[in-house]
Amino acid sequence: MNQYLNSLQDLGSDTGARLERPPSVLHELNQANKRLEKLLGDLRNERNADADLRNIAREVVRAVELNPDIALACLFLNQIAGTYAVRHCIETAIVVVLVARGLGKASDEVLSLTAAALTMNVGMLRHHDNFQSKPGSLNHEEMAIVRRHPEDSAEMLKYAGVEDQEWISCVLMHHENDDGSGYPLGMTREQITHNARLLSLADRYCARVSARNYRCSMLPDEALEKLLHDPSHPADPELQDQFHRQVGKFPPGVLVQLANGEMGVVTTRDTGDGVLEVRCMRDSSGKALAAAVQRRTDQPECAISAALTEDQADLRFSMKQVWGAQAAL
Repeated sequence: MNQYLNSLQDLGSDTGARLERPPSVLHELNQANKRLEKLLGDLRNERNADADLRNIAREVVRAVELNPDIALACLFLNQIAGTYAVRHCIETAIVVVLVARGLGKASDEVLSLTAAALTMNVGMLRHHDNFQSKPGSLNHEEMAIVRRHPEDSAEMLKYAGVEDQEWISCVLMHHENDDGSGYPLGMTREQITHNARLLSLADRYCARVSARNYRCSMLPDEALEKLLHDPSHPADPELQDQFHRQVGKFPPGVLVQLANGEMGVVTTRDTGDGVLEVRCMRDSSGKALAAAVQRRTDQPECAISAALTEDQADLRFSMKQVWGAQAAL
């Protein structure tokens, strides 16, 4: 069934007319998240899950391609419901789709990569949220589960009927490091595939910009800088370039302050001219504007001076207010 066709809504007994609900990126991602959470939770009992997992991956790809700005904004506005363990996989898949498309990868390769992002942690799904919420260090037994989870995830997927080697290899390698210090197999640069590197970067980026019970999220400009210039995890120049192009320092959904003191939310990605659009909701004194105003960062007074945390910006809005029907719940 076409994921974009929603049930017709009655407009009132006076007209009896019915209209088709416009497709919503946010709604589709949340629906995919619900289906993924159920399927991953039951995966140990599945023997033919390949088709269902691929269908969810296709839904995520279509949602991202419907409006990449809204899809990215979901990461920073915490709009994807569900447990952190599954939400993180959906968010990682969003970044994977954008970067893979930017690299010009074929549709079947993008699908395999997306499926890998959605399933990379299934081997420790039952432990993931507890581990992420734990304020202290993991004990020896817990750390063993973490270091084993890529192998466990790959084995679970094979047992569930997945035969796609690109998919399996990405899951298996997404925690390997160039210097052999990664896990589970201690692979080195020559052994790690390009797609596994892409997945690893997306995984680590999303982990840094997501809030947890025990820590605040990292601001995206800082997260991107540390991710792409981490000496212990050197990124390929091609991947660095695409992360800057497709995600950028200030992605849609990020709260910012402009040079003129106004505060708002970034609404678009850089399309190549270095210009972002920002919907401002507070003036330079911090007072709420009667009506939001759209600014372009190519105006000197509207250049972004800093990314802001939720507490710093103190803005309250729905995604639909900013992006319209394609961001409706």
